Amino acid sequence: MPDCAKVVPVLEMAGIHKQFPGVKALLDAGLRLYPGEVHTLMGQNGAGKSTLIKVLTGVYQPDGGTITLAGKRIEPRSTQDAQSLGISTVYQEVNLCPNLSVAENIFIGRYPRRLRMIDWRGMRQQAAKLLARLQVDIDVAAPLSNYPLAIQQMVAIARALNIESRVLILDEPTSSLDEAEVQLLFSVLRSLRDQGMAILFVTHFLDQTYAISDRITVMRNGEREGEYACSELSRLALVNKMVGAPTEARPLDSADEAVAASNAGDAAVLRTRALARKGVLQPVDLTVKRGEVLGLAGLLGSGRTETARLLFGADKADSGSIEIGGRERTFATPVDAIAQGIGFCSEDRKHEGAILSLSVRENLILALQARQGVLRAIPFKRQQQLADDYVKWLGVRTASIETPIGTLSGGNQQKVLLARWLATDPKLMILDEPTRGIDVRAKQEIMDYVTSLCRKGMSILFISSELPEVLRVSDRIVVMRDRKACGEYRRGELDETSVLHVIAGEGVQ
Repeated sequence: MPDCAKVVPVLEMAGIHKQFPGVKALLDAGLRLYPGEVHTLMGQNGAGKSTLIKVLTGVYQPDGGTITLAGKRIEPRSTQDAQSLGISTVYQEVNLCPNLSVAENIFIGRYPRRLRMIDWRGMRQQAAKLLARLQVDIDVAAPLSNYPLAIQQMVAIARALNIESRVLILDEPTSSLDEAEVQLLFSVLRSLRDQGMAILFVTHFLDQTYAISDRITVMRNGEREGEYACSELSRLALVNKMVGAPTEARPLDSADEAVAASNAGDAAVLRTRALARKGVLQPVDLTVKRGEVLGLAGLLGSGRTETARLLFGADKADSGSIEIGGRERTFATPVDAIAQGIGFCSEDRKHEGAILSLSVRENLILALQARQGVLRAIPFKRQQQLADDYVKWLGVRTASIETPIGTLSGGNQQKVLLARWLATDPKLMILDEPTRGIDVRAKQEIMDYVTSLCRKGMSILFISSELPEVLRVSDRIVVMRDRKACGEYRRGELDETSVLHVIAGEGVQ
């Protein structure tokens, strides 16, 4: 690790501002990268990490601030412009061509030529040398699709080295890798660091952060919270800086107490046994009881959403089982889960929830129609009655049930999506970040609906990045860290401080 007091940064971003309509994404944000270091960028969802990287790589133009590379001010206008300056990015999803050979992917757009013809032999030789630098020995003439994702990541890094990068950005490169593949990648990164390269590593995994990092920059709410030497920052301190200082716990109100009192039954609505997916989720055992809220707490990337998607059939598990009402079930698609009485409000409201061009009525009846099948269309009058009833019950503010849902506020869109699943009369509702991006009043209204549903016997799997929210509404909490469940606690056994200890791996047993 370089002595930052003596070494000049190879790259520095200072006073970066970026605003989108109605949203201040970055406010006086900054970053310093030194040669010969792995620098990790950490922060919760919405902290501004992706926006800062997109400014650095020319995808977005900043509204203010400066970027300096090797002592000279730069203003990248595109990703190609950033690459020409020596700033390369390897993304979570490898952006290469699987039908082309390994060598072609490394040199695509810059094929070496001899006598105006592509020098295929020379290209393969150079490709093999670049990969050897990364401790990879493969047939570079073979199609990229022949190799696993970890090797494809190495090919993407080799491509970055081929354009003589001074700064290498790795954006969530380990999200789909198993432990052995992660260690291979880290070995390569350490080698590149020792050769003097500045590496920016973006991840949500605490274990990986402390395994590879020299320094850490923490972002929160679009601002740089601070820059720290990894060896001087404990895991608990890092988690606190990412999520903010714990607030005083709010006492249970009467509604919360009513929910807790109603959840005395032990009947399991859903149970998983060693449910897992390679590179995504380690084996997890969960039990959701009738009429209870089971909360999943943890940082982004801890495995919360990944668990929800497996339970809903949106992703397929590699091993383990799911039981509904004591009988083992297999969910090949979400339709199978819907048929078993499971509803799922995704965290990605705009891309996996609302169909913005369709009306409130059309969005609301989608899940019910999916359960009935395309050959049993819901009569139009029945659609209208359902939409009118739920709009009134949930207080959806819309001019008409025929208004496109895309014109509604985020809170009202979320209420319509909640109504979509309530119309199917589910046994279990999975709510993934149901209050993200909506105003305080709509947030409280939605949480009131959640508690009222439990009083009527519905079970809820509740996921939220807001720890006070999880602690307040959950009867039991499963804390997740680095793709695995690391503890289960009853209501009252954790507060905001102790749950942060558990997330940091220093916690309550």
